[in-house]
Amino acid sequence: MAGKYFEDLEIDWVFEHLPHRTVTETDNLLFTTMTHNPQPLHLDAEFARQTPYGQIIVNSYFTLALVVGLSVGDTTLGTTLGNLGMEKVEFPNPVFVGDTLRVQTRIIDKRESQTKPDRGIVWFRHQGLNQRDELVCDALRKGMMLKRPV
Repeated sequence: MAGKYFEDLEIDWVFEHLPHRTVTETDNLLFTTMTHNPQPLHLDAEFARQTPYGQIIVNSYFTLALVVGLSVGDTTLGTTLGNLGMEKVEFPNPVFVGDTLRVQTRIIDKRESQTKPDRGIVWFRHQGLNQRDELVCDALRKGMMLKRPV
């Protein structure tokens, strides 16, 4: 498995994930329309030009999905049973079409399941940064992780 089992993940470990990913206009357009989000900030260049950003901003839910997705190969690929929730999600800076995001993940906490001996709960802090090293996404995610098979 590429992902880490519950026992493999140590509190305070930091992962610097590869690859990085440049966000395209198509990414933003498809995600925004597939989720039925009519916000003109994400779809209408003329509208967006009149805002303080002066251009279209990328849908923040796409940003969150990309930031978590870029972490999967190093952390949870094949070793998770799913997300239990997000305890905090912040977008301190906007993402624009053409920005390249990189992601780092820190293991914040973990505990064994109280009811199922084959798994545990891990808190992941995912941070997405753009090419200017500006924080664009900060998310605390709780995941159910498999323990190493006996």
